[in-house]
Order: sequence, then C-alpha cells, then structure tokens
Amino acid sequence: MTATLTPRPDASARPARPVRRIGLVGWGAIGRVVGTALAEGHIPGAELTCIIDNRPLVDAPAPQLSFEDALTVCDLIVEAAGQAVVREWAERVLNSGADLLIASTGALVDPELTGRLRAAGPGRVYFTGGAVGGLDLLQAVRGLGPLTSVTLTTTKLPATLHQPWMDAELTERLRTTTEPVEVMRGTARDVPVKFPKSTNVAASVALATGDPALVQVVVVADPAATLTRHVIEAAGPHGTYRFEVAHRPDEANPATSQVVPHAVLRSLGAVVGRAGQIL
Repeated sequence: MTATLTPRPDASARPARPVRRIGLVGWGAIGRVVGTALAEGHIPGAELTCIIDNRPLVDAPAPQLSFEDALTVCDLIVEAAGQAVVREWAERVLNSGADLLIASTGALVDPELTGRLRAAGPGRVYFTGGAVGGLDLLQAVRGLGPLTSVTLTTTKLPATLHQPWMDAELTERLRTTTEPVEVMRGTARDVPVKFPKSTNVAASVALATGDPALVQVVVVADPAATLTRHVIEAAGPHGTYRFEVAHRPDEANPATSQVVPHAVLRSLGAVVGRAGQIL
C-alpha cells in the first residue's frame, strides 16, 4: 500500500498570525521599558492595547484602563507590578480567557495559588526567568531524574533588602555594615514571601527545578555590591551545574536589575510567536 502525502502549504500562503492585544500591568521600572518597546513596535505580533496602574498616568503611550475593562479588550496580560497583583488577579485573568505572562514569579511558590491557577482557564500562564539564566537547562535535567541539591545565593545592596518585618537589630546592622551580611537562609518557598520585590529569582529557580522546598536560598547584603549577583549551584546523580550572573541594578528601582524588563520582552516575543524563537 502506497501512502499519499499532502504537500505542505507554501509559506507565503499560510495565514498571518493574529496580533496579540496586550494589557500591561504596572508603569514602573519594568513596565516603562516593556510598554515603550511595545508601543514602538519592537515585538512583532504584539500591540500595546492598554496600561493598568493604580496611579493616574500622564505619560503612558496607551489608554489607562481598569483591570476589569482591560480583560474585555485584551487577550494577553503582562504583569510587571508585583506579587500582590498575581495573587489578586491571576485566576480571574485566566478564567476570562486571556493569557498571563508573570514577571513577579515569587507569588507562584504559594501551593494554594498555583493549584488554583492550574485549574483555571481557558487562559494560559507563562513566567519569565527575569534576572537569572540556566533555567532551561535545569528544566531539561529534570528529565533525567530529580536533583539532590539546589542552592541559590543572592547578593544585593543592603538598602534594597530591608523589610518591615525586620527587628531593630537587623535593621541597624543593614544600615551600618561595612562587610557582607547573611540576611536570611531558607527555602524558595519561604524567602520570596519575605522579600516580595527582591527575590523573584528564587521562585524562578524553584519553578525550573519543580520543587520549591528543594531550593535552598541564601540572601546576602553587601554594601560593596555595585552589581546584583545570583549564583545557582545544583547537583544530582547525572551531573553538577553552576550558573553565575551579575547585573547592574535599575537606577529607578535598585531592588530589580536593569535586565529584567528585557527578559520580559524576550519571553513576550516567544509567547506571541516571533519567528525563530524557542520557549
């Protein structure tokens, strides 16, 4: 018996991909870079439809809408405003039928929230690795079997790590230290909750490895840290892995790195199907 094969359609005859209508949440250090790039057409297949922010905006390149109104006109929401937005709105975004790209991955170490998001839909959720690399390799390694150890050491300027829950002794130590200080040690399930604006990298590593409780996180304050540094060390019966990155902090918001909005844009380009891009 001879099989009959249908010729592949000529590429020029294929229908064009629909343009994704983007709602951007947050007009801060990350959102401004992402929104400006979208407005200037740097991401083919993506159109900045509106911006969502709890402050009146006067310089935004797209209409400012409420979250409710945005969900009626957008099919992809890009979050660049913090973990609280993910907790409050992620499920509603997915249930509306829109997809969601999350920058504040720290919210996703909450097992109750992630359980609800897995059950939500028809929208899909994506996350970006932000200021760290090597996540694709860690995801691939999981196919060989579980890792036995994963450690993330994050080093930042002391002022970017201060939190309201810290006692007077630790607060004073951060203010006056002249050498590196270990601020906290815990798992990737615990640390992002304590540092909601500074340790999304920990959650991204946990999502890549598949087990927040396995990832040990060490947060270090260093007054000499002109660069924000993340070191990932992982090991298992199939190999050992080490990744180190050092970024310049964003001038407007030193708690985040300058590269983060560009990581969001790279992920957004992959989601909307830019030619040659692999997720």
